[in-house]
Amino acid sequence: MLPTELLTGLSAARSVTVLTGAGISTDSGIPDFRGPQGVWTKDPNAAAMFTIDNYVADPEVRRRAWRSRREHSAWTAEPNAGHRALVDLERAGRLRSIVTQNIDGLHQKAGSDPDKVIEIHGTIWHVVCLTCGNRTTMAETLARVDEGEDDPSCELCGGILKSATISFGQSLEPEVLRASVRAAQDCDLLLTVGTSLTVHPAAGLVDLALAAGARVIVVNAQPTPYDTLADAVIREPISQSLPVLVEAVKDGARGR
Repeated sequence: MLPTELLTGLSAARSVTVLTGAGISTDSGIPDFRGPQGVWTKDPNAAAMFTIDNYVADPEVRRRAWRSRREHSAWTAEPNAGHRALVDLERAGRLRSIVTQNIDGLHQKAGSDPDKVIEIHGTIWHVVCLTCGNRTTMAETLARVDEGEDDPSCELCGGILKSATISFGQSLEPEVLRASVRAAQDCDLLLTVGTSLTVHPAAGLVDLALAAGARVIVVNAQPTPYDTLADAVIREPISQSLPVLVEAVKDGARGR
């Protein structure tokens, strides 16, 4: 049960920006990275696939990455109650933006307006050439993998292909970062959901929101570096707590 004073305080939120991480998608069957059952917790060597220098330099890392993409749970995952709660928040007219560190597309699949979803770490649903920048769909490239290309190259220039996601060592797209900064600075409540708040620059959005005077609520199973700065910290499961939080915001909107 969430504290009454927290639920009451949420009713004042007129513009809510939500920062989501892997934890919101675990109930959809997509494992997180750093949790007890996380991808990197269970297999520390898997992190090499997410580092751009390793990916570019080592064909075996790329081959492993393509096998991993082929088996990714995002292709069959369905949105859960946490994703759907944010759709309800949007429909209530209180959602400013969703800044997501996730690459799975589940916010859009749940019904969130794509224009309100800022994919700060990119998307697994597309592929980009690291040389010429040509973009294609992941489905097209995985079809080539199925046909025997274990490290497919760009059909235009022969360059290295990679999912259109941001790896460690890569810079974020400037406009995406600018949109994320605006979303953090232009809200009166920043709700962080299922993120460890250890990866920058995404985690730094909390600092920007606090500096702009916004309240911050952390919803995460594990401690984060920002817990002591947050107005509230919630450890309850996201699929249970997020719908309650959203209802509190909606009730406040209805009461005005």
